[in-house]
Amino acid sequence: MKADKQKVGRLLKTAKGQIDGILKMIEEDQYCIDISNQVAAAQAVLRRANREILRAHIESCVTDAISGGDPQQAAKKVEELCSVLDKQV
Repeated sequence: MKADKQKVGRLLKTAKGQIDGILKMIEEDQYCIDISNQVAAAQAVLRRANREILRAHIESCVTDAISGGDPQQAAKKVEELCSVLDKQV
């Protein structure tokens, strides 16, 4: 992985903490809108972590494949990226 591991790790630990908090809110029968807001916040942090990972992938792996002169390898990396993006949208 070429992404900043500390930054991604920090984001994922934040999401983990939020999810643990959400589970506690559910156990305590907290108000559903408050729980939903916390779920949305955790999703936003996970999206940020994924963006960091994908950005680094594009800047290194995809760029290297394209500049490497092997059209099949470049096409494979672009297809992988498109597949991931299809799952995001």
